[in-house]
Amino acid sequence: MEISAPVTLAVLGAALLHAVWNALLKSSEDKLLDVTGIALGAAACALIVAPWLALPAPRSWPWMAGSAAVHILYFLFIAGAYRWGELSYSYPLMRGGGPMIVALVGALALGEVLPPMETLGVALICTGILAFAAGRHDRRATLYALANAVVIAAYTLIDGQGARLSGAAVSYALWFFVLSGLAIAAVVFAMRGDALPRYLRRHWWRSGLAGGLSVVSYAVALWAMTRAPIALVAVLRETSVIFGAILGALFLNEKMTRRRLLATGAVLAGLVALRI
Repeated sequence: MEISAPVTLAVLGAALLHAVWNALLKSSEDKLLDVTGIALGAAACALIVAPWLALPAPRSWPWMAGSAAVHILYFLFIAGAYRWGELSYSYPLMRGGGPMIVALVGALALGEVLPPMETLGVALICTGILAFAAGRHDRRATLYALANAVVIAAYTLIDGQGARLSGAAVSYALWFFVLSGLAIAAVVFAMRGDALPRYLRRHWWRSGLAGGLSVVSYAVALWAMTRAPIALVAVLRETSVIFGAILGALFLNEKMTRRRLLATGAVLAGLVALRI
């Protein structure tokens, strides 16, 4: 099972959208409240479309619920990583660790053993992504980012299987956003109380914009997982770190160093190895 050019382009477009909403989160004044607003914005956007689509097959519902639960950790960890670390550090570390775990588990548990050239592509891309994160940084950012890499691997595998079982990948993604948005909102409201609705009233437009980008990005990725190996889609999606580094340099005053340029080259070489 290989990955076609149209699927590849769709996943790369999703990667750009993912980087944009992460840059919006990094630039916020309160990362935890902002990521909760993004999750609720995504839920609201999903509810506009989801009722008009066929429901996912019932056998996919436990996977959806499991993913929503895992995403509570994802939102908490991403807020912590961006509180203590730069976008161009935390983002690659979170996104680079996930695909390596996914590729390993995909081979061992799901029987998705990649051919040698595609394995080389995965290795190059993951090496380039992690190279973005080299250097000295706040230990708290590192711990949050590494923990989130494990979470990302977990929900990628869960949602890849859930989307396949659903028979309707887009519908699965939309209802997942509704569940996960409500779940993290309940947790954060218990933690921060009235601060959450006050923040949402001031920044509703930001939550809606970033939430919409999140929905489109992840729905495309899940659709792609029904057309290509989960590991390949996961790795291609994580090329968003290139877009993240560019956005960090342009809008967040983060440096685009020589090392990060070399890391970009490694990622691009990996894409070539994947026959793009």
